[in-house]
Amino acid sequence: MLKVWPVHPENELKRMRGKLLPGRFIFVLCISSFLAGSLFTGRTWTAHPSPDTDGQMPTARDCDHKRKLIEEESGDMAAEVTKTHQAIKSLDRTMSKLETDLAVARAGQLDGRASEHSASSSNLSLAKAFVVVGINTAFSSKRRRDSLRRTWLPRGEKLKKLEKEKGVVVRFVIGHTATPGGALDRAIDAEDARHHDFLRLDHVEGYHRLSSKTRLYFSTAASIWDADFYVKVDDDVHLNLGMLVSTLAMHRSKPRIYIGCMKSGPVLSLKDEKYHEPEFWKFGEEGNKYFRHATGQLYAISKDLASYISTNSPILHRYANEDVSVGAWFIGLEIEHVDERSMCCGTPPDCAAKAEAGNVCVASFDWSCSGVCKSVERMEKIHGLCGEGDGALWDFHL
Repeated sequence: MLKVWPVHPENELKRMRGKLLPGRFIFVLCISSFLAGSLFTGRTWTAHPSPDTDGQMPTARDCDHKRKLIEEESGDMAAEVTKTHQAIKSLDRTMSKLETDLAVARAGQLDGRASEHSASSSNLSLAKAFVVVGINTAFSSKRRRDSLRRTWLPRGEKLKKLEKEKGVVVRFVIGHTATPGGALDRAIDAEDARHHDFLRLDHVEGYHRLSSKTRLYFSTAASIWDADFYVKVDDDVHLNLGMLVSTLAMHRSKPRIYIGCMKSGPVLSLKDEKYHEPEFWKFGEEGNKYFRHATGQLYAISKDLASYISTNSPILHRYANEDVSVGAWFIGLEIEHVDERSMCCGTPPDCAAKAEAGNVCVASFDWSCSGVCKSVERMEKIHGLCGEGDGALWDFHL
């Protein structure tokens, strides 16, 4: 007889809860969950493909195409950078021109204009010239000035004609005494009334003030004449104006140029030496030399450099020696230094031999005297042997 046991579901459930699930069952359950998750993720990625691949993995062709696009973009960027650099250079040239014009305008407001131009001091319309030659002179140098007037410096109507027809302006440059209006100042006024060949500066004359005088000369000259070049020469130097003009004309297209006989002499630290430099320590160790600069007897600068001096005059440092000071103002600028040896020929027989060979010198002097030794007595003889002839300047055309 079959015996049927009563079923008690509550008791059976309690018994199952009390037992632990087998480890294999748990492992299988984990694997199944992972596979299900991967399948769901794959379907989601397929349902939302990348717009670049249309639901497919990127191919080698796609990568090559992207590489070409990047290279093209890089090329375009390089071209834009080049255009930007060119625009900056163009802007820099424009700014340089504006700065030059502004410098001239500012210079026109400086004190120290020549007395003959004082009535038009507010007029910034400058007289045109090719070169302005400033002859540095002193109150005690009347005989020197007369020796130049008898030799290479035109006088009277010829001086006016030289300025009008050739654009060559020549003036003796001088300031005033510590007490303006005295006998020395009146003597210069009388000499100027006779010859009309002075440029008067608002400057107190003195040997140790040459750097200040030169700085003011360039500023004042630039405020009166719009010239291509400005020249400084001493009153004991023999000068051939025609050769000077033709030499400068070869550099007319260069905006920033400094022309002269370049030298680099020793920095003299002893106080009893003639060219003692009180600030010798700025030039390094004892025994060092100066940087290259034009010798002070004669040199020329272009219009942009004269405007630079005029604009920056208050902060241009003055050393004991004038030629060193001028060289210092230019040493850190983007300009061309031209070592023109015809500007520093020796006196006869040097300049005479060169003249006979057809190589007429621009200027002649003696290094031992920093000018022509005994220039008053010797200038006429030197001019006869080394002069270029009266027609050289008048026959020259720019």
